[in-house]
Amino acid sequence: MERMSTLDAGFYFVEQENVPMHLGSLAVFQGPVPDPAELAELFAAKLPKVPRYRQVVRTTPLQLFRPYWVDDEHFDIAQHVRQATVPAPGGKRQLRELAAQLFAQPLDRSRPLWEGWLLDGLKGGRWAILSKVHHCMVDGVGGNDLMGAVFDLRPDAQRPEPVAWRPEPAPSPADLLVTGLQDAIAGPVQQLAALPDWLERPLPSAASIASYGQGLRAGARRLAVPSAAALNGPIGPGRRWTWLAATLPAVQAIRARLGGTVNDVLLAAITSGFRDLLDARGELAAGLVVRSLVPVSVRAQDEQGLITNRISAVLANLPVSEPDPRQRLALLREQMDEMKSTAQDRGGVLLTGLLGLTLPTLLAYGSHAAFQIPQPLVQTVTTNVPGPPVPLYLLGRKLTRLYPYVPIGDNERISIAIISYRKRLTFGITADYAAVPDLAVLATGIRHGLAELTRLPAEARPAA
Repeated sequence: MERMSTLDAGFYFVEQENVPMHLGSLAVFQGPVPDPAELAELFAAKLPKVPRYRQVVRTTPLQLFRPYWVDDEHFDIAQHVRQATVPAPGGKRQLRELAAQLFAQPLDRSRPLWEGWLLDGLKGGRWAILSKVHHCMVDGVGGNDLMGAVFDLRPDAQRPEPVAWRPEPAPSPADLLVTGLQDAIAGPVQQLAALPDWLERPLPSAASIASYGQGLRAGARRLAVPSAAALNGPIGPGRRWTWLAATLPAVQAIRARLGGTVNDVLLAAITSGFRDLLDARGELAAGLVVRSLVPVSVRAQDEQGLITNRISAVLANLPVSEPDPRQRLALLREQMDEMKSTAQDRGGVLLTGLLGLTLPTLLAYGSHAAFQIPQPLVQTVTTNVPGPPVPLYLLGRKLTRLYPYVPIGDNERISIAIISYRKRLTFGITADYAAVPDLAVLATGIRHGLAELTRLPAEARPAA
């Protein structure tokens, strides 16, 4: 039995009707469609590397203690590795629509919180695997590590033999009470001791404290800028999901020519997409921004493969009212540089640690309340996850395309994830079905934004 971390428990509690909180991906392969039984056997053989995938979440009455993980005594791989057929003619549109329907379906909380769907019926000798895993199990970077459990680095990799597995007996009510009380007493002490950069390391210097405070003031000023609240609103059960792609070398060339980071360039392209969307809706106004939550990984090198969330986040203003693409990139670069130099991501880590001192009942209530109170503070989430830089294979078939999925939250109708695979970057855009019928405008605008930046020449430097 293992207790959830505070952040993992927050992701678990925040899920509610119309707000399924799973991450996902769509992996497209070239080659003959594998037999479903063969695929299920492969997943089953790889599960010893990811024991969390055979565990279920258990809660306590009144949420007195944090949820815990326990082996699923009735685990059945057939409930997690499933099959569906892409409607004819099996093109991109049909694949996206089927994927959106599958992503919209919540995971069954009575079972381990993941699914893998074998999708056949694609044109051109292709097939796909759609994967879903609850956010309480992994963050984007952690989930990316888990792909290595199923994928291979060589087409002729030896397939593992299934290993017999026997679940640990479920804990008794007395065990739950004892361990829960122990956790309630020892947990706060452990949380305080684990706060990175605050208690384990030497006290920060006066200069670093002043720098952090300066960053907080700058963040407060950004929050005062009017944001596109028209993008906020209630969501329903349906989802739209689309993707677009770019090459990593092309984005790196923009970065080298115009400055900033690859992430700055991607945010500038996304800003262009939201600008076009608001303009098409007649909602673009001077001085307006689209405020985005930008997750930041705080996963250390020695935590790679750790199955839990290790993320913080910052808020960035996407300057959609700025007509000049060069200036949009400059504004984003200035923001992100300031947040990095003043270590604003550490605030999220500290807050998470302090929440670990909170009674789980209050944590559960607070998580629901945070997503239910109408708020125009944040309009979107934009997350960029580094993917595998080398070719991957499954059952000898080569992975050709990888598309990411990230959930939307109540009152937040659009989310964007970006993942790299080899030298290709893919944007996966999730939206509420009823509220965003014009999702294609956003996707086209992002593509247009990248094209604009590609055409911009480097600024001429003054002669010495």
